Amino acid sequence: MPATVVVGCQWGDEGKGKIVDVLAAESDLVARFQGGSNAGHTVIVGDRKYVFHMLPSGVLHEGSRNLLGNGVVVDVLALVGEIEGLEKEGIDVMGRLLLSEQAHVILPIHCALDSAGEESGTETKIGTTKRGIGLAYGDKSRRKGLRLCDFRHADRFAAQYRDLSEYHGRIMKTLYGTDAPNPEEGLERLMASRDRVTALLCDGVTLVNDLLKAGKNVLCEGAQGVMLDIDHGTYPFVTSSSPTPGGACTGLGIPPTAVERVIGIVKAYTTRVGEGPMPTELHGDAGERLRKAGGEFGATTGRPRRCGWFDAPVVRRAVQICGCTELCITKLDVLDEYETIPVCTAYDTESGRANVMPFDPESIAQAKPVLEDHEGWNSRTSGVTTREGLPEKALRYLARLEELAGAPIGIVSTGPARASTIPFARS
Repeated sequence: MPATVVVGCQWGDEGKGKIVDVLAAESDLVARFQGGSNAGHTVIVGDRKYVFHMLPSGVLHEGSRNLLGNGVVVDVLALVGEIEGLEKEGIDVMGRLLLSEQAHVILPIHCALDSAGEESGTETKIGTTKRGIGLAYGDKSRRKGLRLCDFRHADRFAAQYRDLSEYHGRIMKTLYGTDAPNPEEGLERLMASRDRVTALLCDGVTLVNDLLKAGKNVLCEGAQGVMLDIDHGTYPFVTSSSPTPGGACTGLGIPPTAVERVIGIVKAYTTRVGEGPMPTELHGDAGERLRKAGGEFGATTGRPRRCGWFDAPVVRRAVQICGCTELCITKLDVLDEYETIPVCTAYDTESGRANVMPFDPESIAQAKPVLEDHEGWNSRTSGVTTREGLPEKALRYLARLEELAGAPIGIVSTGPARASTIPFARS
């Protein structure tokens, strides 16, 4: 059975957590392949809301195993906190959660230095979550990082931890004039979680590939979105990893030939958290109306998301990079009360008409959205569970999004609950 990859096709926050949770019911393994505790995947079961930063979004299904792959950077303290939070509710994940021994560790000094840099006022503000993600990936690229397998060797882990803490602490003091936190306190907290972490370690590459060879269903979960990809996003306002299907291959150790289904998650409008260009952004009352209707506040930081109309050049670029076999449109119900719904079909730039998001920052900054108005449906779609139950005008809106994106819609989400999900592909 080939692997299914779920990716975000905008700037993250598209609703991947819910869709992974829905698909996990038919999956043998849910494997997260990149990012760290900067992710915020929201899953709602009944009247209970769960927000996962480290745990894969399939952990609430008893029949599915879950893996943090080698491409993830792991905040051990956040991970253990999430595990313990679920245990207090009677949900035991210890028999179903595995950690790739190759995954790198986010250290307390990474978070401290990340926060100092964002708040310094002397560097370009990226709008990070201050969770140390980029610095952990930086140590990985410098070939100095600590990996989960290093927890097996306490003395070696402690020595390397102290070296990294001293190195980054000097940078923090020199660049920002700020003292680093006491490294021994952070080390003590990490080592207190050592037994729990080592009990979960596995050869993640062999696990995933053996399941695929056995014909099992493997669901690969990405964090963030393609427009935040380190190579293909709106650089430098990007994340530090690759939330694309290619990132799934490197972040789990599976060959490209194993991936047959790529589901691109797309909101029926557009949002972004943090700094960076966003051509369709709405300001003032218009932006606030969409923000309130969609509950657009970051699951990780609580920051209000920037909101705008559906941006076809963004989604086209994501489909181009990811080769999406289908799209999932989320939050259709947020648009229920709009009389008119504009859609950005292209950009006007100094170089002419652009149908995909440009890579050059100045071209993006100059881009003027070409808007096409669509008549709203002014009726309730929230909780609708069949294609036939959607208003005709909503179906026309979806058909236009499908046409503009260049990929078929396979799923439509009409609310946060598991049941508010429509299999949408035409028979």
